[in-house]
Amino acid sequence: MLADIDTWVLDLDNTLYPADSALAEQVTQGILSSVAGFYGTDVVGARRIQAELVAQYGTSLRGAMTTRDIDPHEFLSFERQIDYSVLSPNPDLAAALGALPGRRFVYTNGSAYHAEQALRQLGLTACFEGVFDILAGDLVPKPYEESLDAFLTRFTVAPGRAAMFDDLPVNLEVPLSRGMATVLVGGPPETPAPGKTPYRRLGDRQWQVWDLPAFLHSLTAPAVRPSTM
Repeated sequence: MLADIDTWVLDLDNTLYPADSALAEQVTQGILSSVAGFYGTDVVGARRIQAELVAQYGTSLRGAMTTRDIDPHEFLSFERQIDYSVLSPNPDLAAALGALPGRRFVYTNGSAYHAEQALRQLGLTACFEGVFDILAGDLVPKPYEESLDAFLTRFTVAPGRAAMFDDLPVNLEVPLSRGMATVLVGGPPETPAPGKTPYRRLGDRQWQVWDLPAFLHSLTAPAVRPSTM
């Protein structure tokens, strides 16, 4: 399974740390605060506008830049106020990532600053060769083709030998169409029973996982040969 992969591409938010973490809540509130400030509205209005921007433009930032004349760095300034200490080191995930053959990259719609702070707190900095952020993609986010093309070019990635991990199905559509293996990171409809595999196959070169470290460990675990006794 995924034996032909030599490039591992992982999203950051809600992928390398869970969606129910305190950091995820801070990011959400920071985006809403930026939207509220630029559009002159309250939190309720910001939630509605933010949902509309994401639906139409892919990210709040791209939508705000399209509909308002703003500085993207100013929009993302809320990241400097985030308390990243709410994340704890994840040595199991670090070991699982470190055992993967080939190169590993973070591909995020956030900023490199945000990724670097989160990776440092998670103890994952040394696990990745590079970070491709929204600014590296000229502010074009996932799931747009231009964003993926810029990533593939920047790091000279062969799609047929790469796997993309993300918590949003829409962000995996273009990678799959280009021949990348895709892994949807998120819980199954029901909690699996103890001892069950932490993943399920969705299609050809497609998986869903709900225990990322366990899934990654399964890719590098030595095969157990049947006994001949």
